[in-house]
Amino acid sequence: MGDVSGGGSGGDRKWAKLPIEGKRNILITSALPYVNNVPHLGNIIGCVLSADVFARYCRLRGYNAIYVCGTDEYGTATETKAMEENCTPKEICDKYHAIHKEVYKWFNISFDEFGRTSSQQQTEVCQAIFKKLLNNNWLSENTMQQLYCDTCKRFLADRLVEGTCPTPGCNYDSARGDQCEKCGKLLNPTELQDPRCKVCQNSPRIRDTNHLFLELPLLKDKLEEYINHMSLAGSWSQNAIQATNAWLKEGLKPRCITRDLKWGVPVPHDKFKDKVFYVWFDAPIGYVSITSGFTTEWEKWWKNPEHVELYQFMGKDNVPFHTVMFPSTLLGTGENWTMMKTISVTEYLNYEAGKFSKSKGIGVFGNDAKDTKIPVEVWRYYLLTNRPEVSDTLFTWADLQAKLNCELLNNLGNFVNRVLSFIAKDPALEDSKGVGYHSVIPEAPGAESHPLTKTFGEKVGEYVEQYLEAMEKVKLKQGLKIAMSISGEGNAYLQESKFWKLYKEDYPSCSVVMKTSAGLVYLLGCLLEPFMPSFSLEVLKQLNLPPEIQVSLSDEKGDIEKAKRPWEFLPAGHKIGIPEPLFKELKDEEVEFFRLRFAGSQADRILKAEAEAKEVAEKLKKTEVSDGKGKKQRPAKSAAEAKPKASGEAEISISRLNIRVGLITKAQKHPDADSLYVEEIDVGEGQLRTVVSGLVKYIPLEDMQNRKVCVLCNLKPATMRGIKSQAMVLAASNSDHTKVELVEPPPNAAIGERVTFPGFEGDPDDVLNPKKKVWETVQLDLHTDKELVASYKDVPFTTSAGVCKVSSICDCSIR
Repeated sequence: MGDVSGGGSGGDRKWAKLPIEGKRNILITSALPYVNNVPHLGNIIGCVLSADVFARYCRLRGYNAIYVCGTDEYGTATETKAMEENCTPKEICDKYHAIHKEVYKWFNISFDEFGRTSSQQQTEVCQAIFKKLLNNNWLSENTMQQLYCDTCKRFLADRLVEGTCPTPGCNYDSARGDQCEKCGKLLNPTELQDPRCKVCQNSPRIRDTNHLFLELPLLKDKLEEYINHMSLAGSWSQNAIQATNAWLKEGLKPRCITRDLKWGVPVPHDKFKDKVFYVWFDAPIGYVSITSGFTTEWEKWWKNPEHVELYQFMGKDNVPFHTVMFPSTLLGTGENWTMMKTISVTEYLNYEAGKFSKSKGIGVFGNDAKDTKIPVEVWRYYLLTNRPEVSDTLFTWADLQAKLNCELLNNLGNFVNRVLSFIAKDPALEDSKGVGYHSVIPEAPGAESHPLTKTFGEKVGEYVEQYLEAMEKVKLKQGLKIAMSISGEGNAYLQESKFWKLYKEDYPSCSVVMKTSAGLVYLLGCLLEPFMPSFSLEVLKQLNLPPEIQVSLSDEKGDIEKAKRPWEFLPAGHKIGIPEPLFKELKDEEVEFFRLRFAGSQADRILKAEAEAKEVAEKLKKTEVSDGKGKKQRPAKSAAEAKPKASGEAEISISRLNIRVGLITKAQKHPDADSLYVEEIDVGEGQLRTVVSGLVKYIPLEDMQNRKVCVLCNLKPATMRGIKSQAMVLAASNSDHTKVELVEPPPNAAIGERVTFPGFEGDPDDVLNPKKKVWETVQLDLHTDKELVASYKDVPFTTSAGVCKVSSICDCSIR
């Protein structure tokens, strides 16, 4: 199964996949994630992961499917975030688009195209649709009242306003100007009670401003005809139907499509040339423009309703935009658009005792999941078993532990390992106790007449039919549950067969059981590939099947019928690979560690880390520190207190090193050296530094991207194989240099801030003099402690957000 993972195939637009006559052509989208923050697990399961599972399933079935997504980049939230980070909206979008892409790549999301709405294609497609609506008289001009901040001297777009929700019984005092996060009601800013400007916190006043509106009431008949037909034909999820009917029942009103902003698609109209399109209008059009980045023949996907089915995935707060507003926009053009057939909507995934929240930093975020070192297939499995399809669900660390240990480890992993380990045994070896097949799939004559196996095959076939039915209806959680039930049946089959006895008592029957079970391992690899693609790749590896082999459940190839005869999947005489455990137990102490680590909001965690760092600094001022040789010495005096040496040379200590928090914005292989990476690193200087590092053997290239590191910035630049290295990335290494890990600052450490060492204050040298051996001397005292904290002697590498650490190597040197 091909894995695009973060995709982007713009360079191959000429050869991009197109609809094929006579095949089932499926266009899949997930709600475009907003680009002003890192996505949390609720965002991931709500749209991109769910759509990825269905896209992988479609490919598994042999359908001609593409999956497009991208970042939603225009609008007030981007402008607000840019103000917070003191940069331009474009810089914010570039930064967070890269972060989103990296998170989704780690989660194995198989986009065919992952684009962005701040593209030229978006401007062209959006303006073309607008002109059609204008020419067809579906737009009107009107004066609306909008909040204006006299302090900021600007009209306040909805997300620049907060206040109390006017909905009876809600009274949430931090409702946004466009929507109340508590009750979900869509709002206009002027409806808020006690509004305040988010920038200056002053009370705005109401002023008139002219805008363009989409006349939804005039499109009502066309829209209702579409909804009534497609909600049945496409089996819309019940929550989507309810949300849509609530909107229709309330009565459609003209909806403003323009905004008094600078960051957005310009309105091509002389009277409104100082305005941009409202994000609700332009964002769904992003699906179309991103597809146009995938192929120049995008209309064959988007204007081909007779031959293309459109499936869309999203969280429940996005429903009206996709069932009312976007369809109305397309219908209003009068063109033959591919309209949404099926919509799959999730409720909220809540976190421990509250809601996931990007704006408040509550919950586990995409980069956090990677940092836990819990494998991606575990995260995907847990989120999908917990997918909030009909009601809100709850993420808890204890539940994650239970599902990993009981379902993945003890059920699925146990079955696969029991089968392959038994086949791999060499009966001639003493520890094999005289059983095994030398890693070779045995012959299985008469399997179809073996009573236990025949019954088992029929049961597996029924399960596969149920799996297909669930997946076709986009009941992903049910599909996953059925696949795992097949694994459970496999364990029961092994137990009932007593294969360990059969080997010596009835060798032919044992061979039937083993060949059937090995076939079931392959079948599970197929069925679970949409949910856990990395698991399926590992299964293929342990079966010794080349990775280019595509797992398949195609009707044309007879795969479904073969599921009733699993002994036919793998040929006799095939030699399997080396069996290894597929999952690792998650222990109680690890669960407690993660629960405490991710408690509260990200802001709370920063404050806690800062307090801990301050406490360490105060403690170190009052205590003696080790010189690294077992002796004790007083804390070093500050630079102002220290007596100068007779020579005038400053004392050699860590204070002379300029170690800063850096962000690797790009890493690639050195063109002339196989063991070297070339990185571009932001250390807060306004321009990137080029750094050459000998880390190729130890750290995969994908793990070097968009990563915070500790950078020694005042080494004398050195040319390495023709490229000048302007700094050094610090890493820890074990004693035999077989394992190397980067020294990592806390996630919220500021790029460019200096890493400090309490008790060792002083300004660094501008450039370290190589002849004085300052770095070489200090390096002898750099190490990690038993808590994985990077330290100089016994003093931690300290930032404003906490101490710097490595992932797993304790008591080792740093250089």
